[in-house]
Amino acid sequence: MNDLFYFVLGVLAEKLQLSEGLRPLHDAIVQQAKAPSHNKLVIPTEAQRSGGTWFCLESRGSTGEKQVLRSAQDDTPNEWVEDTSKLVKPSKPESVLLLAHGTPDALGEMDAYLKLVTGGRGLPPHVVHELQERYAEIGLREEPTEEGPHLTRWTLLQGHLLAEKLGVPVYVGMRNSKPFIADVVAQMKADGITEAKTVCLAPQNSRTSVGLYKRAVETAAGDDLKIDFLAGWAEHPLLARAFAEKMRPALDRARTTGARTAVLFTAHSVPCRTVQASVKPVEHHGMVLATEPDTYNSECKRTAKRIAAELGIGGSLENGAPLLEQDWYFCFQSQGLSGGPWIGPSVEDTFAALKQEGYEHVVMQPVGFLCDHVEILYDIDIAFQQTGRELGLIVSRAESLNDSPTLIAALEDVVLHGVASPAKPVEDADGVEVLRVLAPLAEPAPEAVMV
Repeated sequence: MNDLFYFVLGVLAEKLQLSEGLRPLHDAIVQQAKAPSHNKLVIPTEAQRSGGTWFCLESRGSTGEKQVLRSAQDDTPNEWVEDTSKLVKPSKPESVLLLAHGTPDALGEMDAYLKLVTGGRGLPPHVVHELQERYAEIGLREEPTEEGPHLTRWTLLQGHLLAEKLGVPVYVGMRNSKPFIADVVAQMKADGITEAKTVCLAPQNSRTSVGLYKRAVETAAGDDLKIDFLAGWAEHPLLARAFAEKMRPALDRARTTGARTAVLFTAHSVPCRTVQASVKPVEHHGMVLATEPDTYNSECKRTAKRIAAELGIGGSLENGAPLLEQDWYFCFQSQGLSGGPWIGPSVEDTFAALKQEGYEHVVMQPVGFLCDHVEILYDIDIAFQQTGRELGLIVSRAESLNDSPTLIAALEDVVLHGVASPAKPVEDADGVEVLRVLAPLAEPAPEAVMV
């Protein structure tokens, strides 16, 4: 009986100590709740994320003064979250494997590269030659260069920066070029790795492109390497913040000219047959696709909507004039050079519509690409610039994410916490398109190419 008495007494003492420790935070929250306010969960800047896992609430009371209420939960560095479900200290993985599309190291590798991209079918010689010319304009040479192609060197750097943050080995594998996924997985096994958190560097989930990454890594891993495949992080708040940080200065520069300016977010187009619902299953690169519609195009639009929110009224990067809802748009870029119909609207059609609406300057930002490569350096910086000039539009773009610290923080969070849906999913963004165009469903056509 004496033992029970002291046990109960001890429990009461612990509760009293915990209550006293939380009272300042509780009182501050209650005080804010009594005043008219505009509250929102926020993700602090990289400079603020100096340590500790925090639940962060930004509140503007009746005085308009910003107050930040914070509660430290553990000593895990750089973890800022939008919902309380993540207030649990995560365990570090044994290793991380980043997956990317790949790119040829030299012009002479183009034909072999395109055969990998198209599942062995290849492309006509005139298409191969056209793509060689495009790559040559952005610096690819007949022989491999010491620095390597843009996509490869930026992706390897992202892996290096992520390894520094996590303190665990981070490997990088490419689906269509060196270092090939199978070779990297073999090296991981040789290094004694038994488990890997695997992140596809295409944030928007697609059963065709992301599905091919998953199949490649799981085939290579076999039973010797446990793969935790993480895909579909299109609405991660730090991803949106990273893009917004790059768009803000580009938009400000465009506005200094006085020209009426629109922001155009883009994502890589894909063949219609790979994303639309079909009566019969569709085969793609040896995979039989489900008959339900794919989520790819809606995820791309939701990424754009989150970036726009960061730049809009009340957004964390509102600095100066906010981005208004009516001044941002979305379309798909880089439709294939061959094959059947691809989803739209295209950049070319959207440019024409924006010109008709009275816009004079378009600032572009591709939201599905995490670093410089041909669809940015050629398609936007060269081809779409020319299209803009022909229409009387000034075309510029935000810098690519490349080595963005906020991008690396997003990858770190995906690795540690997974890709659970955000606490408050945003609405679909169909309304911001200039043209709501989806090319008609067609019978399976010769393979198209995404390069």
